[in-house]
Amino acid sequence: MTNIKSYLKQNKKRILGELLEFLSIPSVSAQVKYKKDVAKTAKFVADKLKEAGGQNIKTFSTSGHPIVYGEKIINKKLPTVLVYGHYDVQPVDPINLWINPPFKPIIKNNKIYARGSSDDKGQVFIHIKAFEYLLKEKKMHTNIKFVIEGEEEISSVNLEKFIRDHKQKLKADTTLISDTEILNENTPSITTGLRGLAYFEVEIIGPNRDLHSGLYGGAVANPINTLCEMIAKLKNKNKKITIPGFYDGVKLSLKEKNEITKIPFNLKKYKKQINITDIEGEDGFSTMERLCTRPSLDVNGVWGGYIEEGSKTVIPSKAHAKISMRLVPGQNPKIIKKNFIKYFKSLAPKSVRVNIKTFHASAALLTPTNSQEYKAASDAYKKAFGKKPLSVRGSASIPITNIFNEVLGATPLLLGFGLDTDAIHSPNEHFGIDRLFKGIETIVYFYENLN
Repeated sequence: MTNIKSYLKQNKKRILGELLEFLSIPSVSAQVKYKKDVAKTAKFVADKLKEAGGQNIKTFSTSGHPIVYGEKIINKKLPTVLVYGHYDVQPVDPINLWINPPFKPIIKNNKIYARGSSDDKGQVFIHIKAFEYLLKEKKMHTNIKFVIEGEEEISSVNLEKFIRDHKQKLKADTTLISDTEILNENTPSITTGLRGLAYFEVEIIGPNRDLHSGLYGGAVANPINTLCEMIAKLKNKNKKITIPGFYDGVKLSLKEKNEITKIPFNLKKYKKQINITDIEGEDGFSTMERLCTRPSLDVNGVWGGYIEEGSKTVIPSKAHAKISMRLVPGQNPKIIKKNFIKYFKSLAPKSVRVNIKTFHASAALLTPTNSQEYKAASDAYKKAFGKKPLSVRGSASIPITNIFNEVLGATPLLLGFGLDTDAIHSPNEHFGIDRLFKGIETIVYFYENLN
């Protein structure tokens, strides 16, 4: 039998070639013009699972984009791991900032540059190739199932229904997800928590049409001005969120606080990476605490009025904003939603009306660190990277993780291989080739450690 290092060395060129082919398909789920390409990408995933030796491979249609399922059941009495990932990607704008066309992957400085290389095609591919190795070398002693969807970047709109409709088919002990990060190339980490998400779109309505700002300026409420004033009141001078009851239930144990101090963090490097001169956040907390253990509120977009070339002097009839909140353990997203809507409407003067649409309201996630699966994962990272991984609470959200836990009783295990410098969702997204192959190694060792 061939060990995983030798197998990867022998098959490196083929594996890279297949990943580049995967990345070349423009699977942008948010844009209708890519619908056929998204379906083509689903077929690619299904074909690779079949080539690897998977069974019962099926592509399920939804009202949106397809979900790919595959499995290999060795013995129903053995532990079952459900691998979740997504093959859809973010839009590529602004296209002019890319060093290469985003769906024509290139390798530069031992990194693959392409949309989806890190989020999440590259990390999904890690699992497919680990699966391939275990089956070809007859080293698989755990049942493995795959659910790879095409709508994660548009909030997994059809996945929850799919999970509930196929509860028995998807039954598993653990949900294995690689859509997160490690601390750096030489310091592996296991994400043991994710922030939840509450996302809203607000609309401020003033006059029944756009008005001439000379004829009406100073006498009629300007919805954009009003919106800005309302948003400004969502935080106080200490950057604390002012929504009533927002921090109810937010706690951090001394043990968790101590774990945060172990995380290597270079503030100077952090600022340089994103080209800022100073940081900003809630008073009384470190940057790592703000990122991992404190909730946040951000405006993700604002629009209204005239924004084309040249000038047009109008008071707009409407103004809009998208507002998101990252939630932490202890916060109830249903209560946050109710309190935000009530509070935001209370901030509006009588001169305007307010409409609020809810997109998401999902709870934060914490995963156990005393399970057999966590130990198997920790030992796997240590073997692949030569260093024991740190336990880190992530700052992002993967809302569907709670559904796997709630519906299937399958505890999520977050084993990521991305870096915060991979430029996911941005121009020039990339993924390190070394991390690709170390990732495959790590996943193989994880399954071996479960035996």
